[in-house]
Amino acid sequence: MEPFDIGDRSVGPGESTYVIAEAGSNHNGDLDIAKELIDVAAEAGADAVKFQTFRAEDLYVEESGEVEYLDDERTIYEIIESMEMPYEWIPELYEYCHDRGVDFMSTPFDERSASELDEYVPAWKIASYTSSHLPFLKHLATTGKPILMSTGAHELDEISESVSALRDSGVSDLALLQCVAAYPTPLSEINVRVVETLEEEFGVVTGLSDHTLDPTTAPSAAVALGASVVEKHFTLDNSMEGPDHEFALEPDELDRMVSAIRNTEAALGTTEKRVLDVEEELYQKARRSIHAVTDIEVGDEFTPDNVKVLRPGEQDAGLPPKFLEDVIGERASRRVAQGDGIQWDDVEK
Repeated sequence: MEPFDIGDRSVGPGESTYVIAEAGSNHNGDLDIAKELIDVAAEAGADAVKFQTFRAEDLYVEESGEVEYLDDERTIYEIIESMEMPYEWIPELYEYCHDRGVDFMSTPFDERSASELDEYVPAWKIASYTSSHLPFLKHLATTGKPILMSTGAHELDEISESVSALRDSGVSDLALLQCVAAYPTPLSEINVRVVETLEEEFGVVTGLSDHTLDPTTAPSAAVALGASVVEKHFTLDNSMEGPDHEFALEPDELDRMVSAIRNTEAALGTTEKRVLDVEEELYQKARRSIHAVTDIEVGDEFTPDNVKVLRPGEQDAGLPPKFLEDVIGERASRRVAQGDGIQWDDVEK
């Protein structure tokens, strides 16, 4: 499971989490709103801003009916059609992202949209509902770009088929993202531990595409379990019109999420156990050692009454506590003042 590059960023174990701020279709068909979303993501410290690129006629049957969770009288087809991002925005959004120091990404849902995006995205992000569209996966594989694939609404054996199809098509730079296709996802259903399952099962870089309302809990838990990618929807305002605004993070929540991820990374640290520089003072002053609690003259016997295991504070530390039994019963080879640490040179050989 080796890291791979997305643009100028290395993504994978040992690297900082690649944070994707999912703008999706929350631009509401307004280019200025799309740019404002990029500004928000850049200021929050996200690594990438991701939109969605599709055409309703390539995504849904026209007589698609309604969907209950959206609470919208329009058909799914009509809703999707209203959310289409103009292809002519792509170069301009790419340049705007570049100027703001974040990667431009957009999920394609069809070959035509992928063709429009190919020149501008450093990697492909595959939506959950597309992850079993094997012909499309094979089409994206021909571009040679890294692939990040969400896994919502799919069983493990279906994910295995998709992974095999991608690998057989030459894809080596692959990340699988735990995802639950519910908007919003209850925190009790996000199942972040699947991040570990995906890593163990497929030996790939893993991540989380999170649709919970909580800005920090699931992303931080995922990073703690080894996720290298975190994706989450965001918006300028939850009250805006559109199906994806209500469950998306607002700007201050996106800030909190990125901060929580970076704090989690800092807290995880390394696997090396050693005395750290920040511990040095208390290493010297608070680790207990063998000390005289009375003045001890030459020839006096060391006893439980005149030596104890104490913290040295500003005094020079004595022998470690494990040698207490070796010292008790021996005699002093030189005078030891009260409070001094007992050294081997103080003990008659």
